[in-house]
Amino acid sequence: MLEKINLKIWSAGFAVLMFGAAVVALSFYTRVSAQTNEEKAVMDVMQKEAAAVEKGDLAALDKLWANDESVTVFESGHANYGWKDYHDNHLGPELQAFKNTKCAFSEMKIKVSGAMALATFKYTLSADFKERKIESGGLGTAVLEKRRGKWVIVHWHSSAPPRRASPSPTPKSS
Repeated sequence: MLEKINLKIWSAGFAVLMFGAAVVALSFYTRVSAQTNEEKAVMDVMQKEAAAVEKGDLAALDKLWANDESVTVFESGHANYGWKDYHDNHLGPELQAFKNTKCAFSEMKIKVSGAMALATFKYTLSADFKERKIESGGLGTAVLEKRRGKWVIVHWHSSAPPRRASPSPTPKSS
């Protein structure tokens, strides 16, 4: 009789232990899955950013960026404060002047924490500008914030390596 009681207690304890393990595993899976979904959503915004730059589509970019004074942009030593400043004085004129634009991100790493996300990446940009061809690339960081259920860019920092100076002409000897 005592053996049957011990077996029932052991079986009940084992069942509780297995149930607890299942709850912990499901909780972990749900958090990892949610994190992965948020990372994918941020990646999607970044991919749309590159596509909109290539097309020169300011209306699409308006949907990807926070359209307020919280926006900051630092590009190669120049700063823009607020979406209007960046849109009107930097991005808009630049995209209107560029033709045959190609923009791509690589080695992107995304970290999501609550309603904030950080994306680090390498970028390449090429475009025809007047009579010359622009070929640029470098490193970038984007900070995104989840607002009203969607990710928007609130900060952007990109930097290109310094351009090499053109070689000085060799003086002619007399």
